[in-house]
Amino acid sequence: MIKKIGVLTSGGDAPGMNAAIRAVVRSANALGLTVYGIQDGYKGMVEGRILELDRFSVSETLGKGGTILGTARLPEFKEEVVRKRAVEQLKRFGIEAVIVIGGDGTYKGALELTKMGINCIGIPGTIDNDIASTDFSIGFDTALHTIVDAIDKLRDTSSSHKRCSVVEVMGNRCEDLALWAGISTGAEIVVTLKSGFDEDEIFSRLNYFHDVRKKNHAIVIISEKITDVEQFAKKVTKYTGFDGRATVLGHVQRGGSPTPFDRILASRMGDRAVELLVEGVGGQCVGIINNKIVNIPIEQALETHRASNKELYKVFERQV
Repeated sequence: MIKKIGVLTSGGDAPGMNAAIRAVVRSANALGLTVYGIQDGYKGMVEGRILELDRFSVSETLGKGGTILGTARLPEFKEEVVRKRAVEQLKRFGIEAVIVIGGDGTYKGALELTKMGINCIGIPGTIDNDIASTDFSIGFDTALHTIVDAIDKLRDTSSSHKRCSVVEVMGNRCEDLALWAGISTGAEIVVTLKSGFDEDEIFSRLNYFHDVRKKNHAIVIISEKITDVEQFAKKVTKYTGFDGRATVLGHVQRGGSPTPFDRILASRMGDRAVELLVEGVGGQCVGIINNKIVNIPIEQALETHRASNKELYKVFERQV
């Protein structure tokens, strides 16, 4: 049986990552394993910035946002020579397996390390919810709450000034944040890569809301990188009856204390990841499907693409 494992966070930070780290440390300690925290993801692994963690190291981190281990991106990790240096550093500390918390880029690194003899288990940590092998990733629920809170506040001021608030949210490759926020806030229009972006159609719909429905405000939610929302808001002012204003929520969506849902999700996933390593399993990632914690091969997870949620689009269109 293995005796020493590592844990790291990589890619974009997400609320609940600390809860996952805590779960890994405490569950592993309970099973007699020593845990090492790897700082700043794969970059820290290559550089040997590794420290031992115990249950006291992760005290009072359950509700803390961000990641106590830090995170960074290391494109060079795709090179075998770089990964070999990482394996050498792990062996120097006696680390036999690693739990990685992050998105698909993090999973790719974990898969390569497993092929090199270091069993790795992936835990999905990303606010975008773009890991198709799980219903929810750690951080999504918290980010959604942050967006909804912001839009609820924007609606108050939009109503007072007869404005249209154009709100840019994260999740360019995945529609979930925009679509779920649209339904949760009663937004008039949601724009994602999958819905398409037609300016004339949006202006026509906004004028319908203004002239026919006599609405004194409107909310348009747009996923990032689709258009320049500042310029688009100016066009809203020019071509509709609303006064357009743009709001880019940006990295505020990544911050904050994780919701109870994310804390529980992270705790369950961290515990299962430890169990898999104890069982000698590697090259797998955990997820949650129909409220059950599952694990599947990382290769399968990377090859799976999240389907467009036609049901939620239908709900949104019928209730707008």
